[in-house]
Amino acid sequence: VVKVAKKYGARVMVDDAHAVGVFGKHGRGTAEHFDREDEVDITMSTFSKSFGSLGGYISGKANVLDYIKHHSRALIFSASMTPASVASVLAALKIIQDEPERREKLWQNVRKMKSAFDEMGFDIRGTESPIIPIVIGEMLDTFKFWKRLFQNGVFANPAIPPAVPPGQSLIRTSYMATHTDEDLNKVLDIFEKTGKDLGLI
Repeated sequence: VVKVAKKYGARVMVDDAHAVGVFGKHGRGTAEHFDREDEVDITMSTFSKSFGSLGGYISGKANVLDYIKHHSRALIFSASMTPASVASVLAALKIIQDEPERREKLWQNVRKMKSAFDEMGFDIRGTESPIIPIVIGEMLDTFKFWKRLFQNGVFANPAIPPAVPPGQSLIRTSYMATHTDEDLNKVLDIFEKTGKDLGLI
């Protein structure tokens, strides 16, 4: 993308909603992960994922941000973040910067879950993030699977068309650094039993 943008004089904007706090050596996101921080013009993200708060941000050069401030309807008609939300974002940012061991624990959990789901025979679409999709296929089967998980104490989100293509409905699982091996093993046991009971693996 960067190469094509340079060729045609375009700007590169990265939506880092699922990457900030997670990807990159210091948790700075996609551009850091791919060693392209100096080649990305605009980065936008949310504070509702890794930061566990509300709101979001856009970073870039001052003239670009000034233009956005005065021409973006979404920004013009938005309310300011509350002081409590800002304080929680700052606290989360400090943790991201000062406690890299949390990020490593997260990736350790992700590797464990990816490997286990793969061995069980679930289709995880080669994901490379802490959000691991379990492709079920048909919408009705996905809801049956989701309901069985919920009844057994596992919270996950079903994703159905139009969020995914027809016939590719899935269960969206997400992981945190604070999940213990006991937590993860319980989830894996429930997924395996549910998958076998419903004839999906």
